[in-house]
Amino acid sequence: MARIAMVYHSGYGHTAKVAEAVAKGLTEISGTQVDILPIDAEGNLPEQAWVILSIADGIIFGSPTYMSGPSWQFKKFADASSKPWSALLWKDKLFAGFTNSASMNGDKLSTLDYMFHLSQQHGGIWVGMGMLPSNTKAATRQDVNYIAGVSGLMTVSPADASVEEAPLSGELETARLFGQRIAQLAQRWSRV
Repeated sequence: MARIAMVYHSGYGHTAKVAEAVAKGLTEISGTQVDILPIDAEGNLPEQAWVILSIADGIIFGSPTYMSGPSWQFKKFADASSKPWSALLWKDKLFAGFTNSASMNGDKLSTLDYMFHLSQQHGGIWVGMGMLPSNTKAATRQDVNYIAGVSGLMTVSPADASVEEAPLSGELETARLFGQRIAQLAQRWSRV
């Protein structure tokens, strides 16, 4: 059994929708337990969430990209993770990340880079996408990994799009497949 904890902040609901798709992929791999830990509007987690993070085999970070980085709520969580850092509680766990922003680029890579470096501060092992981008002339926004994330999952929700409208189905399918990949690797990693 591999236990994956997903800790994320969602400002308008779009990032939560991506988290649901990642969680769907995680649960499709038998022998995977998933704990979904949303960061509240004040940047806090319940105390029990910190216990879950300490016993998880893997941790997935999620945040919208605002002004070329994660939300302040996610940063507050990251700063608060100095307590488990000082005890090496997250060392050798698998880590992965996802982000959503209004623009196609929107400096999403900066947010994923922030998450990657946070995982490395904790001594973790980072999981990238492991899938090719849809980058041919025939590719459409509905294709898997059209946004072409490599180091983590990137999705787009235009500024005027409701949660029902965005992210698009191809991006949610990419999220589901990413969840499967993380679960499969966590299964392998937990047997080591």
